[in-house]
Amino acid sequence: MKTTETNDPRTRLAQDLAISVAGALREDLEQQERVILVLSGGSTPKPFMQALSVLELDWSRVDITLADERWVPTDHDDSNDRFVRTNMMINAAANARFHPLVNDEQTPEAGAGEVGERLAGLAWPASVVVLGMGGDGHTASLFPDSEQLNDGLESEAVVIAARAPSVGQPRISLTRDRLMQSRRRYLHLNGADKKSVLAQAMAGSDRQELPIRAFLDAPLALYWAP
Repeated sequence: MKTTETNDPRTRLAQDLAISVAGALREDLEQQERVILVLSGGSTPKPFMQALSVLELDWSRVDITLADERWVPTDHDDSNDRFVRTNMMINAAANARFHPLVNDEQTPEAGAGEVGERLAGLAWPASVVVLGMGGDGHTASLFPDSEQLNDGLESEAVVIAARAPSVGQPRISLTRDRLMQSRRRYLHLNGADKKSVLAQAMAGSDRQELPIRAFLDAPLALYWAP
């Protein structure tokens, strides 16, 4: 199934990214039984996920998980789990296997151990990691004002619990180490403001100031639209 033609640059970018990701998954599926796709939440990836969901590949052999998640019920409006199930686990991609970052524990601190053990059993390295970036330079839930930022950047754990004054809900996030255990990494951004933040990140080296810098010292494909 093909994506539809559009003149909107953000939609075109999303479709181009979907085609690239699907090609990467197909390539790896020729070499191994199962592959991992790591996705990010937020408003930017919605058209990308919808475009990817219609592309044909052996989705039954694809494990999908998230770069990070808010520790909220999966039916909550802010849940990345809900977002992925609504926009990605549809059409041809409904046959993929989704691995949530939440469980029944009351806090991410209590639940992170089980989540990490469960994710560690997947077929790492991931084929594809798709990252986003906030206006403060965070990616996943690696926030510059988080007390857990250093753990997120330095720990060899699969996930960490993360809290930051700048965000309302407690989070769980894959660590930099785990996100870097991937064959391909993409950064999907929209808008002049995000382009400006990325330029600032590329001009410096302090990862505590702009955590996205922790991912700029290795290949990272940029997909940006105005």
